Amino acid sequence: MPSFQLSPQQIESYHTDGYVIVNNFLKEEEVNKLFAIATGDDTLRKHAFDLNDQSGKKTKLTLWYTPGNDAYGLLTKSGRMVSSVNQLMEGDSPVCHFHSKLMQKEPKVGGAWEWHQDYGYWYKNEFLFPGQMMSVMVAITEANKENGCLQVIKGSHKMGRIEHGFAGEQVGASQHYVGLALKTMELIYVELKPGDALFFHSNLLHRSEANLSDSPRWSLISVYNRSKNVPYNEPSQSSTIPLQSVPDEALMEWKSENINDGAHFLEKEKDEALK
Repeated sequence: MPSFQLSPQQIESYHTDGYVIVNNFLKEEEVNKLFAIATGDDTLRKHAFDLNDQSGKKTKLTLWYTPGNDAYGLLTKSGRMVSSVNQLMEGDSPVCHFHSKLMQKEPKVGGAWEWHQDYGYWYKNEFLFPGQMMSVMVAITEANKENGCLQVIKGSHKMGRIEHGFAGEQVGASQHYVGLALKTMELIYVELKPGDALFFHSNLLHRSEANLSDSPRWSLISVYNRSKNVPYNEPSQSSTIPLQSVPDEALMEWKSENINDGAHFLEKEKDEALK
């Protein structure tokens, strides 16, 4: 069975807008499996930590560097993921996995994310080529305006990197330039159904509101990099190790392992030391 391929129109949208939404990227049974693991896996829970927004509300996340043969690793390494990012990223060296994170924005308490570019973080890791990095967000639960879905500024990746500073425990973009971008470009609310995927450029400006609804917003975000885009200030080596892709069917058909400490989880105290 051939691997999923993005259409020429989807590829063009990504380069024009800085993002592309792929509906029904995962099947219902695949989403159900990921949700069951996300809510029931003690290892994911053990390694989760909170990040505070400026108001003190918290977003919980679990971040790891090495994709294994657990369900999340099999999705990260799947042909549909690897071939898609290979179609979208600049450069031609092999696709690598930088890190994945399970984002858990709980009802009533899930915090906001300030306006930022992902490369605003990764520039500090001394990656040199933002076009050779990108993120894929897969919705595990529904994302809508009420529960704090992602907002993006369409086409803002073409601005290049803008200055960032700390906002609470997060890195936030210069509000002056965000204001100018909002005067010039369109604000989009990225509302997703479970199984939809958002592919977005590392310089795309994005944010999300706090979750004040009665429904959780859970998503998996996997970050990819080209092997030649070597970071000069990043302890993890994962971003330059080429991925060996697996069939899309592996997520449901292979006997998957439980995620374990071999995934190399990020602990918050270590993250603080890197700032």
